[in-house]
Amino acid sequence: MIVVTGAAGFIASCLVGKLNQEGFKNVVVVDDFKNYPDKLKNLEQKSITEKVEREAFFNWLDANFKQVEFIFHLGARTDTTEFDTELLNHLNLEYSKQVWQKCVAYQIPLVYASSAATYGGGEHGYNDDHDVIEQLEPLNPYGISKNEFDKWVLKQTEQPLFWAGLKFFNVYGPNEYHKGRMASVIMHAYNQIGKTGGMKLFRSHNPDFKDGEQMRDFVYVKDVVDVCYFLMHHRKDSAIYNLGSGKARTFLDLVRATFKAMGVEENISFIDTPEDIRDKYQYFTEARMTKLKEIGFSQEFTSLEDGVSDYVKHYLNSGEYY
Repeated sequence: MIVVTGAAGFIASCLVGKLNQEGFKNVVVVDDFKNYPDKLKNLEQKSITEKVEREAFFNWLDANFKQVEFIFHLGARTDTTEFDTELLNHLNLEYSKQVWQKCVAYQIPLVYASSAATYGGGEHGYNDDHDVIEQLEPLNPYGISKNEFDKWVLKQTEQPLFWAGLKFFNVYGPNEYHKGRMASVIMHAYNQIGKTGGMKLFRSHNPDFKDGEQMRDFVYVKDVVDVCYFLMHHRKDSAIYNLGSGKARTFLDLVRATFKAMGVEENISFIDTPEDIRDKYQYFTEARMTKLKEIGFSQEFTSLEDGVSDYVKHYLNSGEYY
């Protein structure tokens, strides 16, 4: 039995799909199902053993731990504009500590979601060495909550049988229909191009970057779940790992790939970055991927062009789910 928390969300629901494809049908999904019905479509057509409400999970685990082979803890409050620190502390820090402690008590292997938001403005680079983590200065409460858990994990003398924390970079792909403002730029571009024939990108407010040449490490969700699946079988080399493509690309690259996949002539303009995020805006991210490769993950990551093409043609055009 495999447990996936945050299972109705974007990345976690794709992971459930990946597990099913690989023959794992005995999957228990954990989420706040009652309050977020818009996410339930992500789990339709998937083989699931049981749905467990988020706040009932620990009691469920106490009763069923002998059957649990692995836990993927991907559930979190992921809104980077969320400033309710009490909520973030409960969901992203204290809840995650309880998951860890249960995995220690019952010796269940654990993979959990961290975030590239922990790197802040990149003053210390994008290096996943453990000795850098204490120095990081995230730009928003979400990033702070994720980094606080990473720091807590590294101080623990009692650990699960195996564990890995994954610093997700800019993940895009199917099953993010419900995410609204927090959806990937590809989905926003697809919708905007479809409605207006053009795409507005944020203007640069940093003299080191031209408009549209802000850079991110965009990683396709199918690659992300492949790494999760690899770690489920690897079960050694416990550590915190970056999970990006390893190659920064511009927003212009991304939008041009979207226009091409849609078969629409390019029409790109620029608007000011909203005031509420301007001073917390990352102009460059790029995952250093050496550490994951050194433990044996040798699969090539999907190029931005190929990932956008697959996403647009096989999912966004038809409204399909992964």
